[in-house]
Amino acid sequence: MATRLAPKELVTRGDRLSGGHRLCAGCGASIVVRNVLKGAKDHPLVVGCATGCLEVSTTIYPYTAWKDAYIHTAFENAAATISGAEAAFQSLKKQGKVSKDCKFVAFGGDGGTYDIGIQSLSGALERGHDFVYVCYDNGAYMNTGFQRSGATPLGAWTTTTPNGKVDLGKRQNRKNLTAICAAHNIPYVAQASVHNFRDLIAKAETAFETEGPAVLVVLSPCPRGWRSDPSQSVEMARQMVQSCYWPLYEIIDGRYVINYDPKAKKIPVLDWMKAQGRFGHLFKAGGEDILQRLQENVDREWQRLQALAQLGAVETPAGA
Repeated sequence: MATRLAPKELVTRGDRLSGGHRLCAGCGASIVVRNVLKGAKDHPLVVGCATGCLEVSTTIYPYTAWKDAYIHTAFENAAATISGAEAAFQSLKKQGKVSKDCKFVAFGGDGGTYDIGIQSLSGALERGHDFVYVCYDNGAYMNTGFQRSGATPLGAWTTTTPNGKVDLGKRQNRKNLTAICAAHNIPYVAQASVHNFRDLIAKAETAFETEGPAVLVVLSPCPRGWRSDPSQSVEMARQMVQSCYWPLYEIIDGRYVINYDPKAKKIPVLDWMKAQGRFGHLFKAGGEDILQRLQENVDREWQRLQALAQLGAVETPAGA
């Protein structure tokens, strides 16, 4: 299980993403990147990044916010590109042309991961490349105008799932990307959130130290798409974890470990949904059924996760 390090030690690692990028106030993507890259410690890195909010805001020509070697990929092939770079490096190493070790990491949003990029990701995981894939999950295609993705929650407003007389937001529940990646039988998969930086960095460190593919799926608030207060992004992520909508857990060689169990402190999903304008229409007459379905699905998935963790006979620590 990932070891949570002291904050003082983590601060001394510095940042590998510089300030001055143009991500929105309250955006979770830069928090995700900074903390994940701390998990790489002092290893040389090659970073791949799918087209999306993170890419367009950190690499505006002729500037870049990245301090490591960086490859911009198309929307759909971040995993294929980084796995190709990793394979080339392994070849050079076998030929004796390089001697130092190097780590490889790719970042993609949920649109470029759950949907457009899932074939590329699945192939790279199945082939067993030694790399880390990070999905910063904000629940829609935010960069192109807030269209629904496979990560969009049931009932959420997006520009392609508008609320009106026929529908009240998205009709479907979100995909479980973490479980999909785990089904590839890879060594390490974890779910994390921007509000708990110690947990996120510890999981990133474990991912980088894992031999073979590793995946991190990280909750990443988007005030523009969520129609929320930018100053409340981190607190909102905390509440989404507290409600068990976004559990913090790891899957280590197929064994499930829950990192945080709210127990008596578990809150209803309504507590954070009320603060997000994308759900505002559900709190009017007619939205009650969708709210109930969403809560029931969250409770059912939380019970399923607890059962999977119990099968591994692993004690779950409390506190976040």
